[in-house]
Amino acid sequence: MGFTGGLRKYDLKEIVNAIMYLVKTGFQWRMLPADFPNWKVVYYYFTDWKNKGIYQQIHDALVEKLRIGAGKKKQPTAAIIDAQSVKATMVSCESKGFDAGKRVNGVKRHIIVDTLGLLLCVFVHSAGTQDRAGAFAVIENLVIKWKKVVKIFADGGYTGTLIERTQTNFKIAIEIIKRSDIERFKVLPKRWIVERTFAWLDTNRRNSKFYERLNNTGVAMVHLSAIRIMLNRF
Repeated sequence: MGFTGGLRKYDLKEIVNAIMYLVKTGFQWRMLPADFPNWKVVYYYFTDWKNKGIYQQIHDALVEKLRIGAGKKKQPTAAIIDAQSVKATMVSCESKGFDAGKRVNGVKRHIIVDTLGLLLCVFVHSAGTQDRAGAFAVIENLVIKWKKVVKIFADGGYTGTLIERTQTNFKIAIEIIKRSDIERFKVLPKRWIVERTFAWLDTNRRNSKFYERLNNTGVAMVHLSAIRIMLNRF
């Protein structure tokens, strides 16, 4: 699909533009404007590149480039972790669950960012899974690419055996940053960075809810959102 007689029928730039347009605006695949290639062609490329891990490769390369531009080393040594509960729709079903604390029926997007707020890793799981239980999986994914991380900052939801397991398995220390008992607004060290990243990702309407049937499609949408954000910095 998308090829005729051995020659590419569609300009790949237009395919990429169509995918990014969908991520930004959040419409359904079948509602892709006629100015772009047929939605089936765009969806074919989107799925093919997702399954080949192309989005993550592009994403990670941009993270390294931006870190160097900011005077940092390619590989971060410190990171921040947090999770965002997102309402699911009728079509999304792979890992739907209920977050009793936030009263959300859907999934959690678990992310780890560097100290600049750049996304390092994302993992999607049921909203019914506690943060400390879902964190181990996202940290497992983190160390595949970002091998020099030695400390992760987290909130009080990550206390317990996760700290010991992470230290034992990955030689990474988890530092818990607790809320102050003082009854006034206070910016919490490090934790505001990951909250800001969630806000950046939410500017892409495809992330307003979890519209995807498969978790790895949701991960791809987050990577594409982060790619859009980083490209705007160049």
